[in-house]
Amino acid sequence: MDLYSAIVSDVILEPSCRTCINTGIAISIPNGYEAQIRPRSGLALKFGITVLNTPGTIDADYRGEIKVILINLGSEAYTIKYGDRIAQMIIAPITRASWNLIKNFDNDITKRGIEGFGSTGT
Repeated sequence: MDLYSAIVSDVILEPSCRTCINTGIAISIPNGYEAQIRPRSGLALKFGITVLNTPGTIDADYRGEIKVILINLGSEAYTIKYGDRIAQMIIAPITRASWNLIKNFDNDITKRGIEGFGSTGT
């Protein structure tokens, strides 16, 4: 679902700057789920506007107003007006992992091993 700005006055987002935009809504998320805030692809492509901490996570126990942190990665100032579509939100189930403390991976060797960024090709 789209999230819309609920700001009192226009916000001018300068290049390389960020701002927090109110949406005017609060929701009740069922236990075992979370909301994820994601960028709108059109804003990113056309203007360089994106959600800074994407995906933003809203936990099930949060009851406050949903706000969106936007950043301008473009080269020109961008004006946000009341009612503009600024982000998207989805509700998704959470999978909880259980952790086991081990001393080493002797029994779980993979071809990749400890190789990091770029180790599997481009």
